[in-house]
Amino acid sequence: MLRLETNTGWWLVTHVDHARLAGDFAAQWGNDLFCRPEPRARVLKGIAQHDDGWKTRDAQPLITRQGKPSAFSVELVGTYSAFEEIDLADYLAVRDNAVRLIAEEDPYAAILVSKHTYNLLTERADRSTIAPEQLPLLDKFLQQQRDLQQSLIALIAAATPELANDTAIRDHFRLLQAADYLSLLVCVDYQKPATLLHPLLLNDGSYRPVAVEPIAERSFRLDPYPFSQPSLTFSFPARHVERKVFDTHDELQARFTAALPEQLQVIVSA
Repeated sequence: MLRLETNTGWWLVTHVDHARLAGDFAAQWGNDLFCRPEPRARVLKGIAQHDDGWKTRDAQPLITRQGKPSAFSVELVGTYSAFEEIDLADYLAVRDNAVRLIAEEDPYAAILVSKHTYNLLTERADRSTIAPEQLPLLDKFLQQQRDLQQSLIALIAAATPELANDTAIRDHFRLLQAADYLSLLVCVDYQKPATLLHPLLLNDGSYRPVAVEPIAERSFRLDPYPFSQPSLTFSFPARHVERKVFDTHDELQARFTAALPEQLQVIVSA
């Protein structure tokens, strides 16, 4: 779940809907400057479905020790330090499920999701927020992801050798990261300048970082601009729950279930 605080409560966005928005961004990626992703369908599938493993978990939202919805929030942009609020074993099971669900359909898409998960838990996670006795569990999971990536590469090489290209896979992983991060910024309406994590591939073979500047509520300017049209409007579903703090998981669950999804809009422009 992702959360955005309002005057009376929270906007809550499921991981699945956040990922679909990332997929919508990736579907519009590419212009005279930036490369369109190819193999297009397989890359877009990985981006749009990279959080499908969260579907069951997000249907039953939980609260933190402070009574807030347990979710990615504006405070976590730039680092991932929420491990004191979650059960690590459950979290890793969800992450593993997200990879294996898509691996059954498309190993190319799955390797992008696995690389995204591995990067999140190595380069962006704050290990100090994980209990020392749980670190071996995390390290075992990371080794399993490395092993899974090797098996996926072998499957890709056997079926479509031309796709077993480390550089192309890295570039598509970076695109997933960029689309995912832009979606996170949008869903929590992050109001500070940011960068889409990695330098991204241009048509001339070079790489450029993309800066994101908020210019209004859910309106962002990107430079250099990577999309097909100079201004685009996207929408994503969110539910508004009243109250800032909840006494029990069941209370949040009831309010979340009763809330009707609403379409929020975001504008990205050059």
